[in-house]
Amino acid sequence: MKVLMILNDAPYGSERSYNGLRLAGQLAKQEAEVRVFLMGDAAACAKAGQKVPDGFYSIERMLKPIGRKGGEVGVCGTCLDARGIAEEEIMQGAHRGSMAELGEWTAWADKVMVF
Repeated sequence: MKVLMILNDAPYGSERSYNGLRLAGQLAKQEAEVRVFLMGDAAACAKAGQKVPDGFYSIERMLKPIGRKGGEVGVCGTCLDARGIAEEEIMQGAHRGSMAELGEWTAWADKVMVF
């Protein structure tokens, strides 16, 4: 199964991105092909070097296994620009994406889930 997860919410403050990544990680463990596209405030999910209090989840750490399992993480370039996040500031394993890429990924996927 090929799954596209589209995340829209900031990495912290609500748990939508957290829950979307929990599901993405579980699907990747079950051998689904998973791609994650971050847009809107979720672009900040890919910011490298996130520091969180001990015992608190790290969205950056949750994204890394997606790439290790053969998945991809794209980040909306316009959304990065709007939030002042340079391409060099995004985590390894994620890349600057576009709406054209999101369109291709949507056509590729058997299932699209939006958080």
